Amino acid sequence: MERIPEFLIWYAVFLLHIACHEGAHALAAHWGGDDTAYRGGQVSLNPLPHIRREPFGTVLFPILTFFMSGWMMGWASTPYDPRWGARYPRRQAAMAAAGPASNLVLAVIALGIMRVLLGTGYFAVPQQFDLSHLVVPAAGEETFGAALALFLSVALSLNVLLGLFNLLPIPPLDGSGIVQGLAPASIAGNLQRLAFNPAFRILGLLLAWRVFDPIARFAFRGMLVALYYPGYTLS
Repeated sequence: MERIPEFLIWYAVFLLHIACHEGAHALAAHWGGDDTAYRGGQVSLNPLPHIRREPFGTVLFPILTFFMSGWMMGWASTPYDPRWGARYPRRQAAMAAAGPASNLVLAVIALGIMRVLLGTGYFAVPQQFDLSHLVVPAAGEETFGAALALFLSVALSLNVLLGLFNLLPIPPLDGSGIVQGLAPASIAGNLQRLAFNPAFRILGLLLAWRVFDPIARFAFRGMLVALYYPGYTLS
């Protein structure tokens, strides 16, 4: 029960991540001429359309991963017309890239705010780093400062990690969609068939997770360096 407040902040950041990620996909597709997601109400920062489309990936799986591993994973999806993607592969690549790009923008915003508050002395360096505690309030256990530090730490961590994870060129991740839009037609067709194959979608996610572990460790080091912690150590 003592982890419920932390879970609520993680889930709020997760929903913001999902809404921005999927909303960016839908907006890029709409600008590119495919209104499939637009007609489904997904050109929006409201997370409800994405929750209704993928309730397991946006509700149950994030709860399970948080209480089992200490951080949160999940997914949603944005519908698009494959015929539109085949006709305009570059636009499909832009649509695929828009989701991770939106998350990296959110991460930069969180990083900037944290750097400013560290510089003013409102935040301080924690005794031990983890994804939820990249900064702590300098005033001790002050409630608003602690909540803000947790929110910004999670916003930076989650958006960097899931943004990079989605860029892996493995179906059904967004990186595969980018490659699919830029590759020759023969390669693009094979990637599309794999992305729409339910069995390979699961296999691809498992493979991506195994590949991602060293990337996640590198990204965590990068976040700490970006926050000016030159003498940090990782457990």
